[in-house]
Amino acid sequence: MPIPERAKQFMPFAAVQGLREALEKKEKVIVPRIILSEEMAMELNQKIQLLQKGMVITITYFQDGEYIQTTGTVTLFDKVNRVLRIVNMEIPFEDIVEITFSD
Repeated sequence: MPIPERAKQFMPFAAVQGLREALEKKEKVIVPRIILSEEMAMELNQKIQLLQKGMVITITYFQDGEYIQTTGTVTLFDKVNRVLRIVNMEIPFEDIVEITFSD
C-alpha cells in the first residue's frame, strides 16, 4: 500500500455526523430575559434618544437565550422601526439592556 494511502487510515473523522454541534448546543446555558425596572427603562430610553449614526458604543442585548455585549459604530438608528444597527448587526430596541458611550 502506498504511503499516502496508509496515512488516510489515521485521519480524524466524525463517527456520528452533527454530534459535535449537538454537544456544543447542549453546553449553552439558556438564561431568562431580564425585566427592566421602571428607572432602568427610563435611563435606557434616554440613552437611546442620544444615539446618532457614527457614534461608537458598547451595547448589551438579549439574543437566543443569552446576553451578548458588543462594541462598534452605529450605522443605522431607526426610531420608526425601533432598530439599531452596529456594523452589520441589527438589534431591536426591546432587546437592548445597556448602552455605554465610548470616548
